[in-house]
Amino acid sequence: MTPSGPVADLGPLLDHHWYDAVASLLGSGGHAASPAAGLARVARRVLDLDAEDFGAVAAQHDRPWARRLVDAAFPLEPRDERRGALSSLVPLYELMLEVLDLRAARGEPLQIVVTAHLIGEFLSQLAWEPRLGHAGDPLRMAEDVGGRWGTDDRECPHTSAQRTTARRSLRAADGDRAGYTAYLDRFHSRLGDTLAVCAMNHRTVAAGERPDVGETCPDPCDFALVGDLPVRRDLDARVRLARIYVSSPLVALRHHAPVGHFFGVPSTTEISTAWVDTWTRLTQPWADGSNPLLLGRHGRPGPDEALPGMSALVSAVAGRPIGPGTVIRELGADVRAALDEE
Repeated sequence: MTPSGPVADLGPLLDHHWYDAVASLLGSGGHAASPAAGLARVARRVLDLDAEDFGAVAAQHDRPWARRLVDAAFPLEPRDERRGALSSLVPLYELMLEVLDLRAARGEPLQIVVTAHLIGEFLSQLAWEPRLGHAGDPLRMAEDVGGRWGTDDRECPHTSAQRTTARRSLRAADGDRAGYTAYLDRFHSRLGDTLAVCAMNHRTVAAGERPDVGETCPDPCDFALVGDLPVRRDLDARVRLARIYVSSPLVALRHHAPVGHFFGVPSTTEISTAWVDTWTRLTQPWADGSNPLLLGRHGRPGPDEALPGMSALVSAVAGRPIGPGTVIRELGADVRAALDEE
């Protein structure tokens, strides 16, 4: 039976992805315990990228979107069998790209900026994923690194924070949940920056061939030299592209965006200007002609994207096509179906 009263017609809210409003209306209309209300609350949490309990939430629903949600989440226990975003970041990036577009459709500029910032958090790790075969999983890192990684050797160009991150990445899954959670909260987002230094080494790319985007390694460890030169140069290029994005005008907007204030939220015009400036930097030709975005191997800007070219950027960094997922839209369809059955 279709709900009556204040929740009689939720179609327009669902059409425009206002799952939080749907959850509130169902909660206040005597339908709080209904399947539709429960699904709307899940959709709200996914749209908020509230990933802490994605696994527990997904376990309650035997649906394709639930399985993909687990794949996009970081496991709660250090030795969970399903490794989620520690195994591959692709599902998480598909989800973030979907959230970015839906936030734009809802007209939420601050949330666009926040999501764009989150996209940069693990971008260098995404670049390393094809080389490692995982996304920096601490259960597997020791198999893939070595040499000075995580040591105090002064010949290593890593900063003290990066050394700590490297060291913690080797044993974060060996202890209890508290230590593992502390690693995820404080260190895992730095792992990409740490690995980036190793990728950008002087035995792979000479000075001046490509943009200067940060610290490089003059004397790389053996693990950074795995693969033939074209493979290593490809990794270097994708890492540099990721670093250009992280230091871009768009990501810089997040550092100035207020939290809990009523002024200074970036306008749509400011976001558009920042993205155009960012895209200009991302698509500058490199001296050796190796800018992955200009090679066009993994797609070009789509006309329907909130930030046209974001999927192309993520794809170029990953070395494979990645676009917006459908988890939240599928959740919305399930909310609608549940309402029709009530």
